[in-house]
Amino acid sequence: MKILDRLKNKEVLIFDGATGTYLQKNGLVAGDSPEKMNIESPETIKMMAKHYFDSGSDIVLTNSFGGNKYMLKKYGIEDKFYEVNKLAAELAKSVTPVGKYVCGSIGPTGEFLEPLGAISESEMYDVFTVMCKAFEDGGADAVMVETQLGLEEATLAIRAAKDHTKLTVMSTMVFDKGPRGYFTMMGVTPESAAKGLVDVGADIVGTNCGNGIEKMIEIATMMRQATDAYLVVQSNAGIPSIVKGKVIYPESPEFMAENYKKLSEIPVNILGGCCGTTDDHIRALRKAVI
Repeated sequence: MKILDRLKNKEVLIFDGATGTYLQKNGLVAGDSPEKMNIESPETIKMMAKHYFDSGSDIVLTNSFGGNKYMLKKYGIEDKFYEVNKLAAELAKSVTPVGKYVCGSIGPTGEFLEPLGAISESEMYDVFTVMCKAFEDGGADAVMVETQLGLEEATLAIRAAKDHTKLTVMSTMVFDKGPRGYFTMMGVTPESAAKGLVDVGADIVGTNCGNGIEKMIEIATMMRQATDAYLVVQSNAGIPSIVKGKVIYPESPEFMAENYKKLSEIPVNILGGCCGTTDDHIRALRKAVI
């Protein structure tokens, strides 16, 4: 059964927890490319996917958040652009239990479109097309255009997935709260994000990263008021601080689980974790809402 069929049946699905935090604890050198690990440390990447499936995740993200051509060029591996993304899907798929799913991750490119930057819409669209095809060729079930700041870039990625694959398409944006409410860095509100992402073809829309779970409840409520589409929320385990030289995320699995219940009642259809969340958070989440 496909992801959308499960959602139509009123199921709540569980995403995975943090990728970066996990990899930093398992060999990722500070300042290096996580995506290189798909080639150099495939067993670690498979172990991460299994780690979250074993914790109760229904869907895991591929290790490809920075897998676009522009990011890979900074690490000297742009010639392995397609390979890195296909491998990301293959590695996760190789440990996926029956009835569970792999979702290709597309993070921000770090580039500006013309006229603000030097990248044309057609060039960026082609980059996203390669990524989406690679995910599908590697066995992925869906694509997540995540942590987006502007509708223009997200739109190109969503259209690339819709035009060239049969993948279920999700997209999330990251919001900050200021004196006038919630906006992305490019000035997009939760309401306009929800409508805009659906209008360009996303099957599932929502928010991830940047906030602890109490603020995610506020953002999800605004998005739900703007659309009846399926929603996804992947919350940070709070805002990190540095204690004795270590990065500490303050929100415990128990605290987040209580608030995940509130999110499921909005309703948010797919719930998961972002920065700082662990297998313990995913277990607590599953126990709270399933």
